[in-house]
Amino acid sequence: MIDTLIVLAKHPAPGRVKTRLCPPLTPGQAADVAAAALLDTVGALDRTPARRRVLAFDAPAPAWLPQGWIAHRQAGGPLDVRISSAIVEAGRGSTVLVGMDTPQLRAGHLASWDPERHTACLGRATDGGYWAIGLRDPSTAPAVVHGVPMSTPQTGDEQLRRLRDHGVDVHALEELTDVDTIADAERVAALVPGGRFADAMRRVRPEPIPAHW
Repeated sequence: MIDTLIVLAKHPAPGRVKTRLCPPLTPGQAADVAAAALLDTVGALDRTPARRRVLAFDAPAPAWLPQGWIAHRQAGGPLDVRISSAIVEAGRGSTVLVGMDTPQLRAGHLASWDPERHTACLGRATDGGYWAIGLRDPSTAPAVVHGVPMSTPQTGDEQLRRLRDHGVDVHALEELTDVDTIADAERVAALVPGGRFADAMRRVRPEPIPAHW
């Protein structure tokens, strides 16, 4: 069993989140979609076997946080620093951190990592980045994450290379699509038609979401 699950998330305020969805969405609509993605992600991790769960947030703890979760204030700085700081400061034992951009996430996506067999896990994203990183020893996060270029088509490759350079045995999680563009959002909503994210997409994009892609 994983010891700690962390969701690294931004407060879904208009103009601060999912700006690449604008246009066609308005900043307010993009914020609603982001909020739904975050809620679905937290819900998935709430159903994933773990000893503790943490929301690493860049705002005060939200009232909707499920019982048993811990709110941790995110560090400032670039994404690589925020990822490693959250893992070091909030992690206890084997730790997995995920972002808020994969609302199609399900408990089984993370349960495949056995920290006793593999010292790390990495969930690659279809855009070249990654949606999850896990470490048996969270104190190693600065060494394996700091300096990895984020938000590029090579981010996943570079992160995997950094882990292997430090002698880490990496288990590959299933590849998922990050919600960055409106096409991504529509594709992901079609994968989980019963979730909050799909409901939010139907509100802002009233045309039918295709059942299959």
